Amino acid sequence: MARSRRPATHAALPEALLAQLADRLEGGTQDFLRAMGEPPPTSIRLNPDKPFHMGQEAEVVAWCTHGRYLPERPAFTFDPLLHAGAYYVQEASSMFLERAVHAIGPWRDRTLALDMCASPGGKSTHLRSLLPKDALLVANEVEPSRRQALQENLWKWGGWNVVITGAPPAAFLDLGELFDLVLVDAPCSGEGMFRKDPFAREQWNPSLVDRCERVQREILPHAWELVAPGGHLIYSTCTWEERENEDRIASLVALGAIPIDIPDGGSFGIERTISNGAIGHRFYPHRVRGEGFFMGVVKKPGGRTVHHPPVPHTPQQALSTWFRCAQHLVEVDGVQHATDPVWAAVVERISSSVRNVIPGLPVAEAKGGSWRPHPALALNGLLDRSAFPEVPLDHDTAIAYLKGQALPAVDARGTALATHRGLGLGWLQGAGSRWNNKWPNAWRIRGHAPGAPLVSWSAHDERGAGTGVPHG
Repeated sequence: MARSRRPATHAALPEALLAQLADRLEGGTQDFLRAMGEPPPTSIRLNPDKPFHMGQEAEVVAWCTHGRYLPERPAFTFDPLLHAGAYYVQEASSMFLERAVHAIGPWRDRTLALDMCASPGGKSTHLRSLLPKDALLVANEVEPSRRQALQENLWKWGGWNVVITGAPPAAFLDLGELFDLVLVDAPCSGEGMFRKDPFAREQWNPSLVDRCERVQREILPHAWELVAPGGHLIYSTCTWEERENEDRIASLVALGAIPIDIPDGGSFGIERTISNGAIGHRFYPHRVRGEGFFMGVVKKPGGRTVHHPPVPHTPQQALSTWFRCAQHLVEVDGVQHATDPVWAAVVERISSSVRNVIPGLPVAEAKGGSWRPHPALALNGLLDRSAFPEVPLDHDTAIAYLKGQALPAVDARGTALATHRGLGLGWLQGAGSRWNNKWPNAWRIRGHAPGAPLVSWSAHDERGAGTGVPHG
């Protein structure tokens, strides 16, 4: 269950920060303080590949096609559609990534992108939707515990051609200027999250800003070395510190980077800044309906060259009927991972250079001498839905499934796909009078009752959702 967050109070804002912001706010300090004392807005980003009926009109986030504001924060955990990857709960300002990606485009064939600091996956899932389906996204998170959240969110989102890595930025340098796009959502002092997260206010002090700036100074040069000629780097933070924002973009400009303006980047209440050749876009909660945020884009001089040779590959015949299109398979520790064959050589190169690589979408697990479908495949558009029988679940039965419960059945046999409102959810294994539950333990709902109202669209869950008593 999403924990409730108490709004910030005026007294909780550090005086040292307010003094720094006074000039930049241009007389809007009182409006800023008033906004910081209000509850943060609740917003979600819809998955364009997993549409559902919300049951009512929702206000669109002005800078994001699929962003939506909700009137209150519901009990998202108790909505099966969240677990099916139909939407991602995300702060609205950070959805500005869509405008940055469109400013860079149009994208050509075989785009290769890297999200350097990817957990928990908000920008990675967004980027996966914004890029062409044949693009390859590498999502990196060095911290193991945070990488678990990243892979769960990416797998539930359902896009294929995703590789997950867990290495420090310097470990990528052997790859050279490989990526058409590098996204750096940098670790920062977190000032923009003060209203949303009390801990961000409690930990803030000037020395934290110093430490974050040092980390950013280490990450950015490495990230820049990975950008291919003609490629782009997107840099973002959730802070207002100029040292962590415009100054970092300016450091890339000093290396030859070309600053890129984002169309409409000065609209919607967003502040467009120019400093030492760097172009930035700042979000303040009294000017936009969102939290504090910063984003800038730069381009590396030169022309783009496609250098990703395809490697023809025929997947195992035992698995080929599971997929909508031919896939290159790589087995690691008893799990088969799938990517488009055109990316086989690149994935192998990445796997040989950095550690903790999940080389594609997990599609099958070795079980008792045969292959069983992996939980990630049930949630993915790569799955050929005709390969397995389907068991539709209504809202209450889906919640029971997400808690890890077995489901009653009559003569249930083999492997079946549990669905909710037409979306793949997870696997069931027949055992005669019941369906055994194959929803991963780590993903299971632990709470017993929602602590907030259910999502507004839950009243529509029964439409075409099934009887709630699945049979074989």
